[in-house]
Amino acid sequence: MKIAVLSDIHGNLAALEAVLGDAATRGADKMVNLGDIVSGGLHPRETADRLIPLGLPTIRGNHERQLLTLSYDRMSLSDRHAAGELRIDQIEWLRSLPETLLLPGGVLMVHGTPASDLAYFLETVTRSGLRAATPAEVEERARGADAALILCGHTHVPRLVRLGDGRLIVNPGSVGLPAYADDRPFPHVVENGSPHARYALVEQRGEAWSAELIAVDYEWEAAARDALGNGRADWAVALRTGRAG
Repeated sequence: MKIAVLSDIHGNLAALEAVLGDAATRGADKMVNLGDIVSGGLHPRETADRLIPLGLPTIRGNHERQLLTLSYDRMSLSDRHAAGELRIDQIEWLRSLPETLLLPGGVLMVHGTPASDLAYFLETVTRSGLRAATPAEVEERARGADAALILCGHTHVPRLVRLGDGRLIVNPGSVGLPAYADDRPFPHVVENGSPHARYALVEQRGEAWSAELIAVDYEWEAAARDALGNGRADWAVALRTGRAG
């Protein structure tokens, strides 16, 4: 069983198309989507229309939750853009998505951690910035998650960690946004350093899971121009460079 793991598409339709095509050429048997699907500076309506017919196992991320629960004046720019573009049927699709999902074979899908769509699983934010989480931190965040394979997103950082008991945790990185800045719990930036679209292929052989982290070329310059047209110069920088704008 080979599963393509997508996360944090953020309305980047061109990056999504590139990843879907690449996964097909690599023989993926199944695809899953870990949330943060449409919010951003690009194409929320078109991205939802591309994904809904595919019927992928999909969970909601923090941006879906925010779109569905916050008043417009409390939303971020990215969520406001999506809220202004999405149709009612697309909003209802987002509303139907679960927060987490356990697939047959012991595959757990979460956005952040099993306990929170905002918490970082494989990274830790300190007053000094972002760093890789320690083994002890990851073990604590995975406590109680009874799954051989745990798929997480949210941080946009492709990374995998195997726990001492053999469980594999995989963050595929972001399909649609390679860098961003945040101020919670302390100000920090997340930067992958290149504009590629990212996803992961996980494969089960016998009882063991393995993972490959994949970076895909796509027309990021065109995506950056679209972001500029939508008033998101910060997104244009991130899409072109993989650095926070």
